[in-house]
Amino acid sequence: MRLEEAKRIIKETLPEKRYIHTLGVVETAIQMARQYGVQEDKAALAAMLHDYAKYRNVSEMQRVAVELGLDELLNYDEELLHAPVGAELVKRELGVEDADIYQAIANHTTGAPNMPLLDQVIFVADAIEPNRHYPGVEQLRQIAQEDLTQAVIATLVQTISFLCKKQTVIFPLTIKTYNAFVPEKRKGTVL
Repeated sequence: MRLEEAKRIIKETLPEKRYIHTLGVVETAIQMARQYGVQEDKAALAAMLHDYAKYRNVSEMQRVAVELGLDELLNYDEELLHAPVGAELVKRELGVEDADIYQAIANHTTGAPNMPLLDQVIFVADAIEPNRHYPGVEQLRQIAQEDLTQAVIATLVQTISFLCKKQTVIFPLTIKTYNAFVPEKRKGTVL
């Protein structure tokens, strides 16, 4: 699938505000891909499609999650469904077979231990795109310009802190992701 075709589909699929967010994620992901040696075309397409299922019917997303063996997600905030379900629907409905793009979409909300660079770029770009406005976003943007691994960690800290303040149950994969990235950063190795 070409980026222009994906853009047309996403414009028809998402509300205007979410479409504008998506364009910001694409712009940010391309910049980060250049900086961190990730294929720009893959980063752009994954970014364009990352919220494909965001506004799908919850029961439909739950059904797909069960089909994928992701029943555990049903015990957490339904907001988590759109990433792994979206990856699957991009494959089923749009014919995007690229495993790297699938994985980047699937991991963009919770992260995953040992995320490859493409996943890290989409994960961070989603949090820092220019249309995001929340306390700490400018600091995250600065970190993302300097160190991708540290940007992943800072994004996880921001997410976990936000969820703690809301007193929301945190999906274990997010904690596992944080716990995987922090020791690697301390060792000075790249994931």
